[in-house]
Amino acid sequence: MKHPKEERTYVMIKPDGVRKGLTGEIIKRFEQRDLKIVALEMFQPKHDQLNDHYPKSEEWITRLGHKTLSTYQKYGYDAMLDFGTLEPEKIGPEIRKWLIDYMKTAPLVKMVVQGVHAVDVVRKIAGQTMPYVAEMGTIRGDFSIDSPALANKEKRAVMNIVHCSETPEEAEHEIKHWFGATKLHEYKRFGVDE
Repeated sequence: MKHPKEERTYVMIKPDGVRKGLTGEIIKRFEQRDLKIVALEMFQPKHDQLNDHYPKSEEWITRLGHKTLSTYQKYGYDAMLDFGTLEPEKIGPEIRKWLIDYMKTAPLVKMVVQGVHAVDVVRKIAGQTMPYVAEMGTIRGDFSIDSPALANKEKRAVMNIVHCSETPEEAEHEIKHWFGATKLHEYKRFGVDE
């Protein structure tokens, strides 16, 4: 079993975060919480890399469709008008396509963040997935106001600055997917590891 300070998570700064010039600010917020950046790279993703990043299971894709229909219902929008169907299993693939298309619009920054409860702490710093309900003081709460209602009307993915792994298992999978055999760096931070 690893030491608690060795938990690692995967973080990706999305196109809107890069284009808003938030890379340094995002790294700063992680480091201020005594987390370490042990791998970091800016890159332009390929379609296949993104396609393999997002789940392809029917369950996950259908869940995207259900979420979209819920948003439409909540705000009184007509999903039939925008999608030509009310079937979540047919709407989900369109939403997944929007995600992949969006993630190719600018370079991304990928990183591995390490520290005590890194998965949970990074998600707390990032804030809730939907920026319009994210708390002020979080990355998404401070730098985005986007919502699924707006994104759906504009036929695009929600722009929420950053992706963070949800679980240690997902983090392990995403680190392997995005960094492969790249060696992660080991070093001691002053006042944190000593």
